[in-house]
Parts: sequence; structure tokens; C-alpha cells
Amino acid sequence: MDLKSELLKSIWYAFTSLDVEKCGKVSKSQLKVLSHNLYTVLNIPHDPVALEEHFQDDDDGPVSNHGYMPYLNKYILDKVKEGMFDKEKFDDLCWMMTMKKNYKGAPKGALLSERDCFKLFCLFNLLSEDRYPLVMIPEEVEYLLKKISTAMSQEWDGKPLEDIVSQDATVRDGGLSVWSFLENMEAGRLLRVTSAEAFSLALDEVYLEMYHSVLKRGYMWKKGHVRRNWTERWFVLKPSSMAYYISEDLKDKRGEILLDKSCVIEPIPDREGKRCLFCVKTHSKTYEMSASDQRQKVEWTQAVQTALRLQSEGKSSLHQELKLKRRVQRENSQRERSRGSRSSCSSQSEDSNTQEMEKMEKDKDRQDLEIESIIQHARELETRRREAEERERRKQKEVQMELERQLKEAELLRDSMQAEMQERAKEAEQQRIRIHELELTQRKLEAALNMEIQARLEEERARQELERLLQAEEEKKKQFQLLQEQQRAMQSLISIQEASHGGIEGDAPSALHSASQELQDLRASRQRSHQRLEEVQEKLRNASQHVRHWNVQLNRLMTPISPGERLEHRLSSKNTCPKKEGALASNEFISKFKIRAELNSQLPEDHKTLEEQMEAANLSDGSDESLEKSNGQI
Repeated sequence: MDLKSELLKSIWYAFTSLDVEKCGKVSKSQLKVLSHNLYTVLNIPHDPVALEEHFQDDDDGPVSNHGYMPYLNKYILDKVKEGMFDKEKFDDLCWMMTMKKNYKGAPKGALLSERDCFKLFCLFNLLSEDRYPLVMIPEEVEYLLKKISTAMSQEWDGKPLEDIVSQDATVRDGGLSVWSFLENMEAGRLLRVTSAEAFSLALDEVYLEMYHSVLKRGYMWKKGHVRRNWTERWFVLKPSSMAYYISEDLKDKRGEILLDKSCVIEPIPDREGKRCLFCVKTHSKTYEMSASDQRQKVEWTQAVQTALRLQSEGKSSLHQELKLKRRVQRENSQRERSRGSRSSCSSQSEDSNTQEMEKMEKDKDRQDLEIESIIQHARELETRRREAEERERRKQKEVQMELERQLKEAELLRDSMQAEMQERAKEAEQQRIRIHELELTQRKLEAALNMEIQARLEEERARQELERLLQAEEEKKKQFQLLQEQQRAMQSLISIQEASHGGIEGDAPSALHSASQELQDLRASRQRSHQRLEEVQEKLRNASQHVRHWNVQLNRLMTPISPGERLEHRLSSKNTCPKKEGALASNEFISKFKIRAELNSQLPEDHKTLEEQMEAANLSDGSDESLEKSNGQI
């Protein structure tokens, strides 16, 4: 059956659904809507005035099916090409139009869902006879029901179908319409179904095989062309192609092997740790695949060979070919039965008929016994198979439960490890901050110690200057007292030598005045030096306070404190010697500084003042005087 005949079956349902009065005619407005929908779903450029031009000689009355067919063939079906549209969407459109009028719909909780009804509708059109109104003969109904029963892994029971055929002469002579077929399926009169879910899965498998022409599908390993590694893929084989996906949900398509007359399938010896190998050679590439076992390899090889045979014969569907073969066999068997019945009546006598009847009865009894034994054996095999499937199902369920338990344990372990990593990262961040604070405190402590040393050196120089001025003042005092004594002695001798005393009297007051002036200058210098010494001592006290402050801060930051030991560390660190904890005491620092200063004594002296150094170090004057005195304080 060609593509046009397949499309006409579904269009016939859509056309009859528009015939509300059942007179065989449909109005032009409804045909315009139907034609527009067909243009859209078949991906054909829409010609809105073609219908009016085609029927321009007619009146505005309705158009019959025979009157619509020339327009349908010329403007729609002749422009359709296979592969340019989705046939499932096309059938779904026709199903939706005819279902609203002819099918009441499955009630809630029924055996058939609306999607199942649509799939049965498509399968009915595939197996129906090529005459209108469309019907499906009992032999094709039996074929379809056997396919569904096999997919459900259940034994076929033909008695319900035989009862319907024997009770209804219309079905026996003409066949079932699609609506009678759906009604009997929904009522369970054609097939006994215990699980609606199992029936839906089996129907889906048969639907893919017959409607979508899926010859075989399943998982296989495929060797890559670039990375040359083996990857498991889900393969779907059709007469024209062999597509492969990441998984069976068909969401991520990874490639497709286009099959033509030049393709060849060959077996490959086992290698690279893979077995059951075969390859499909096209004109451009060679695809290597590995089946799960030898049986799957044989099935895949036969399925690919069937697809290549259909390609070479120019056929697009295996089940269309099988349908034609079944029709030819039925016609041949019918002719043989009619020919055999005519010859038997003219050639046999009454005695031979009796003997033949007895012989036939014996043969029939023997055949019945053989059939009964075969049926019994088949039932036993089916029972064992079901028991094996049940055991395998329980085993898979146990494995799944074990995997779920392990997955939950892994998730808990992952959460605990993430929490531990976050805690460790937090502790590392705290330690990094403490190290930064420690380095900053160490630098500030060194700056404070440098300023303390410079303050002490300035104090030492001020003390030396003050001592020098005190010694000079003491010497001047002695010299001044001596001059005063000399002046008193000279006044007593004025009367003896008047001329010489006059020269002395002129020199003595001037010498005494100059000595008094020098003594006053020395006292003023001593006062200034004393003020300078007090200022330097004040600066020294401030520098010592800064040293004590930063020494305490450094001792506090020397030992890393974990979150749980923070309070214990603070309580135990109060009586810790800063020298033992690694803090730099001022005595040690001063001695090292003096040794370094003696080594660099020839270098020019730094003229930077103490105030500028304190401003550069950004030291705070608000230190707490009640802090514990450092062990290294001078």
C-alpha cells in the first residue's frame, strides 16, 4: 500500500466526521477548514483560493466525497512526499476530528486511555482492508491481538474472539469497524487484561514495531570514530536508518547510520575485551558494534539484513509486506478448500466415506491428544518462565534497594565531608587572619622598639649634656668665687700702690662681670637642657607604653587558638612569659640594636625626629596603663 492510500484512510474518517446529516456531503466552509488543517500538518504551501476555483461552476451547496477527491488528489496528495511531514501528527489530527463525533471516550479508571485508543486507531488503519467503509477482518484482529499478548508475555486465548465472530454474522462476513473494535477492547471482550499498565506497555511496543516500522531496538556497545573508545548506546533500527541515542528515552540523539543498497553487515572476531562483534559498512564509514550475547548478535544481524532487503526491494515497512503475504495465503487456502470440496463429492462412495470418517476420527483423536500434550508442555514452560521472571524481578528489586541504601549512605557521607571541609576552611581563614594580625603587630612592635631606643639614646645624650653643663657651671662658680676673693684682697692693698691698683681696679670688675655673665649663661643652658631632658623622658615613657601595648598584643597572638580552646587559652596565657612564647623583649632588642649601631657607626646619622617616626608607625596614644608590665621593659 502506497503513501497516498495510507493517508486517504485517515482523511476518510475526518471527512465522514464532518458529514453530520450522514448524507455523504459536506459544506464548502467545513472543507476549507479541513483542507487548511491538511495543508498545515502535511507541510504543503496553502492555496486558499484553490477550492473556490475548483468548484466555481457548482452552487454553494455541500460537496460529496467523490466531488472532493479530485481536489484532494490534485492540490494535496500529489504534492506530499514521504519524509516531509510527521505521519503521527497527521493521524492525530484526523483522530481528534473523528473521535469527537464517534467515540464517547474512555471513562476514568478504564482499561484504555485516550493515548491507547489513538494507537489502536492507527494500528486498525494499518491492518484494515483496502475498501470503504474501513473494516478489519477477524484474521487480522487475531494477528494484532496475538502480537499484544506476546508483548505482555501472556498466553493467547482465542475463545473470546471466536465467540464474537460466531454470535455476530456481520463481523464474520464483513469484519469489525474501528468503533466496534475499540468498544470490545475497552470492555475486555477481545483480550483478557489484568493490568492496564502492562497492556499499555505492550501496546506501545507493538505500536513502535508496526506503525513506526521499528525492526529492533536495544542497548549495544559502539566504537567511536574519533576517540576510538567503546560507549554504550540505545539503538533503534528502521528499514531506512539505524539511529543511536544516549538512553532509551530518545532525548539525546548521538548519530544515525543511513542504510542503502550498498550497505553490508559482517561479523568481527572478538578483540579489545569485547565479544559478539559485528560491523555495518556504508560507502563512507564502518560502524563497529558489540551485542550483549550471541543471541542478541544473531537477532541484530538478522534485523539489519531484513532492513537491507527492504531497501533493495524499495519497501518502507515490513508489516505492509507481511500483510500482503497473509492476504495472498488466505486467498490461496480459500481456493484450495473450494477445489477440494468439489472433487471429494464426485469421487468417493458411501463405504469409503464411512472408512475415511473412522480413520479421520482416529487421526483427530490422536491429534487432539498430541495437541493437548503440546499445550500442557507449553503451559509448563510458561509457568517456569514466569517463575524465573518473578525470581529475577525480586532479585533486581533487592539489588535496587541495596543500591538506594548505598546511595543514601554516600550522600550522608558527602554531606558530612562537605560540612567538615567548610569547618576546616573556616578555621584556615581564621588562622590566616591571625597570621596577618601577628605580622602587623610584629612590625608595629619593632617600630615601637626602634622609637624607644632612639628616645633612650636622646635621653642619654641629654643627660650627658646636662652633666657637662653642671660641671662647667661648677667650674665657673669656683672661678667666680676666686675672683671675688681676689677682689677683696686687692681692695685691701689700694693704699700701698695707687698707680698699679688703678690698672687692677679697671681689669678686676670687667673680669668679674664676664665671669658672672658666663655663669648666668651656663645656668640658662642648664635649665634648657633640663627641660629637654624632661621632654625626652616623657617621650621615652610614651614609647615604653607603646612597647608594652604591642608586646602584650603579640603575646596574645603568638599561639594559634582553635574555636574550642579559646577560653582555656586566654586563661592560661596570662602568666606566660613573652620571652618563652617567642615575643621580642626590649632588652634583647636594644642590645641587638646597639651592636648593629656600633657596626654601622660610620654611616651618617638619621636626622628624622621622633615625632615623625611615631606618626609614620600610626601608633595609638590611648594605650592602657593598667596592662601587665613586659618582662623586657627597661
